[in-house]
Amino acid sequence: MADSGEDSSSLGKRAREIDAVDFQAHQNGSTNEQEAGPPPPADGEGVDDDSDDDFGPMPMPAEESAVQAKKRKTLPHAQLYLDHLPSADRYYKSFMHRDTVNNVAVTKTNFLLTTSLDGHLKFWKKQASGIEFVKHYRTHLSPIVGVAVDEDGKNAASIGEDVGGKTVEGLEVKGSVKVFEVENFDMINIVKLPYAPRVCAWVHGRGDGRVLLAVSDFASPLIRIYDGRGDGTPLHTIEGLHRSSVHLMEYNPHYHTVISIDISGMIEYWTPEEPFEKPENVEWESKAQTGLYEFKKTKSTPISLTLSPTGTSFAILSLPNLRLTTFTFLTGRLHRAYDESLTATQEMQQAGTLPSGVNLDSMEFGRRLAMERELERMALENVLEGRPGVGVGKPVWDEGGNFVVYPTLLGIKVVNTVTNKVARMLGKDETVRFLDLSLFQGLPIKKGIKTIAMATSDNPLLADKDERDPTLFCTAYKRPRFYLFTREHPDEKAHDRDVFNEKPTRDEMTIAAPSAAVQGPLGRKAVIHTTKGDIAIDLFPDQTPKTVENFVGLSRKHYYDEVIFHRVIPKFMLQTGDPLGDGTGGESLWGSNFEDEIHPSLKHDRPYTISMANAGPKTNGSQFFITTVPAPWLDGKHTVFGRATSGFDVIHEIENVRTDKGDKPYDEIRIVSVDVE
Repeated sequence: MADSGEDSSSLGKRAREIDAVDFQAHQNGSTNEQEAGPPPPADGEGVDDDSDDDFGPMPMPAEESAVQAKKRKTLPHAQLYLDHLPSADRYYKSFMHRDTVNNVAVTKTNFLLTTSLDGHLKFWKKQASGIEFVKHYRTHLSPIVGVAVDEDGKNAASIGEDVGGKTVEGLEVKGSVKVFEVENFDMINIVKLPYAPRVCAWVHGRGDGRVLLAVSDFASPLIRIYDGRGDGTPLHTIEGLHRSSVHLMEYNPHYHTVISIDISGMIEYWTPEEPFEKPENVEWESKAQTGLYEFKKTKSTPISLTLSPTGTSFAILSLPNLRLTTFTFLTGRLHRAYDESLTATQEMQQAGTLPSGVNLDSMEFGRRLAMERELERMALENVLEGRPGVGVGKPVWDEGGNFVVYPTLLGIKVVNTVTNKVARMLGKDETVRFLDLSLFQGLPIKKGIKTIAMATSDNPLLADKDERDPTLFCTAYKRPRFYLFTREHPDEKAHDRDVFNEKPTRDEMTIAAPSAAVQGPLGRKAVIHTTKGDIAIDLFPDQTPKTVENFVGLSRKHYYDEVIFHRVIPKFMLQTGDPLGDGTGGESLWGSNFEDEIHPSLKHDRPYTISMANAGPKTNGSQFFITTVPAPWLDGKHTVFGRATSGFDVIHEIENVRTDKGDKPYDEIRIVSVDVE
């Protein structure tokens, strides 16, 4: 997608300007869930249908259209804003933690903080290009619940449910706050809490004498304010503001106001000083004049909250039926709503109106739908039950407050909220589901003085010193890595982009091993030993050399050993090859996706055909499937690299096992090993 273009079709009717008072959530019609796998033939395929319904409403006459046409809103200097945002379709680098990464936070002092569910926190320093590791803390003995950085980027805090010992008030410890001085990357204070914390936020402005941290209580609606450098005694305890536990808080330094949201969906504005009431500088007297009751009315639960750097807007992701809603801060009115629900996405897929450049075949789309259902269920349960864990993601704003960037199952959307159009899609071809986002747009701080001669020089090395390196940092679902999107595309050797800065897992070590270690010819025959019996297959190295090399290499490395058949659809196919066992994992022999090898002589014209599963063109990894019927609709989309020659009874025995709604067998069926001849 060109950087200067914006795709209006990607939002369509799903995103529109909204009157805050009269707003009603769009009710999606029910649709049948699309099967997660290669698509079976549609009923009546190829039959002409002359119904006018296929064409929709006709255009208005020219005169009427001219009368009703509205002047389109435009954003001055939109391309300049886009030039200060990441633009590469694929992530540039990724770095590791030892457990699932659950928080990323960029500070205004050019540091990055990352945390993982095992209680570890890492400091990274933003360089002119990329990041550099600084320090590692085992911060909490329990999962890190939340992280906050203050307005000037000098203080950070993490909270966890650490237990043991006594507080300064002599009460039993049920949680703790760890306070850090960012620029010195030192832990400077530990606050022991007599309750389990839920969320924290710094509530002091830039240059304030005291550093004030607000912490909410998991078991009650109370909010306590602490001196970040004090002894742990609460300075204030706020009662009566909420009726349920607060799980989201953001401080707006431009208006000295805190926005807090509880698990019932109630949104409150308050000043972080006594009497902790609504600020006087907002443009409403009663909430009835605003859209702040929106989540109470729709019985939905806000999952994440992000304030724009200008303080003029904030964005909320909510469940069920994932939706991003933006509000104007001073009026409290709804500005935009973007429907990202599964129903809406399925409708776009079926209508062919997915964002420009997003091309998902039915197998990959079904895989993403299945993962999204699980993700949304877990995220909502985690919020309502107060469990630290995965959410559906956290959006970010650009520095001008005009573009909102948020994760979806299709990729990361960059939306121009002025023109109401998708400006970019990042990571649409990646196999991971991105979640929490944090954006760096500033210039890295550099030492030295720039002279007039240097400023006017044509030396490219000097010119590079003033170039920005906008970077979007992302966590991902069930991944012990965080990812960097920049304006630079990854190298051709894409496996180099995943940095092994921690001891890799067994699967990662297998993938990372050089392919030169695999000795011997490719092989033309193989036997897949399963827990149900053996399946003998012929391979086609002459027609599909790279695909066969991938399969043979992974087999000889025992990559497929103990891998389950994670999706089985009767009268269609059996899918396997994913070490994670849920259809979301697996990598090729070389650690990166590789191209298709569609050969005209190899078709899905008979059962027992073995093909590569993919997420679109040039996205082959380790997963493959075995058809149980002819499937000609898959021709040209999936690489055929083998056919079963015996073990047909084993194939049909696996085909007929009982499966759940996601087509996963109730009783696990595994590949024991694969022998290549």
